Amino acid sequence: MKRGTLVLNHLKEEYLQPALLESIKQFTDCYPIPENLKDRLPVPSQFYYGKEIWEAAVCAILSGKNLLLAGHKATGKNIFAENLSAIFGRPRWDISFHVNMDASTLIGCDTFENGKVVFRPGPVFQCAKYGGFGILDEINMAKNEALAVLHAALDFRHVIDVPGYERIPLHPAARFIATMNYGYAGTKELNEALTSRFVVIQMPMITHEQLKRLLQCEFPAIKTKYAEQFAALFLELQKKCENSEISSKPLDLRGLLDAVALMERGLEAHTALDMGITNKSFDIYEQTFIRDIIHTRIPRHLEHNQLFEV
Repeated sequence: MKRGTLVLNHLKEEYLQPALLESIKQFTDCYPIPENLKDRLPVPSQFYYGKEIWEAAVCAILSGKNLLLAGHKATGKNIFAENLSAIFGRPRWDISFHVNMDASTLIGCDTFENGKVVFRPGPVFQCAKYGGFGILDEINMAKNEALAVLHAALDFRHVIDVPGYERIPLHPAARFIATMNYGYAGTKELNEALTSRFVVIQMPMITHEQLKRLLQCEFPAIKTKYAEQFAALFLELQKKCENSEISSKPLDLRGLLDAVALMERGLEAHTALDMGITNKSFDIYEQTFIRDIIHTRIPRHLEHNQLFEV
């Protein structure tokens, strides 16, 4: 199946406006990518659910804007960024920020090759040159001086100046999609100069119905009863987290999906949920509290054939 077709079919199921679907097709037809970059095209294994967010993001990309996806943990920001890259048929560069990230890591730097000094391009340079989507993950963990090199690329100039080399105009298909969580250790507020260069989407918390659909898509054999129970369990943990009854560590959507995958392999349900959710907290009291919540929804000694169609 053609890359991006899976996401396109998903968008049809989300009842995205036909005019937007046609504009996406025109975009992908207008900007083919080199053969040597096709291995950078993502093949999504999961999909983001939410028509309003999809329409807002697609309109922004088609308008030439860069996106900042802001929101709490487990809102699907990285899945959504991957989906956007797939639906627009663009090669993806993942740029994970940390305190030691500097300008040369983003743009590129000099290196030795065959006895000569040559320029080794960084991910931002390659996005600009080839029309890729640069996923700026946890952008609010980066130092301001590192992010300053993005200013000319993100505003009306659409260029990257490489000191000592050349001035690179951005490919018309190039876009940057940044993600940021609230309240993580090491994060900070973005400065106004950088924020103004993005259009911002506040990612909503996942709903019961969306989570149920995600579980059924990821695990087609799961029985509806337990897809609903796992969705309800996650949302109950989310509520406990919002009320400061537990920390955010066990509120892990990836962990829930990992736990269900372990159950599908035959692992006992409570052991799998311990590995995917409960043990993400290292506080004994909190672990006991979370297990009590799990026990109220998921029976002990749950058999594989009770969870999945065989």
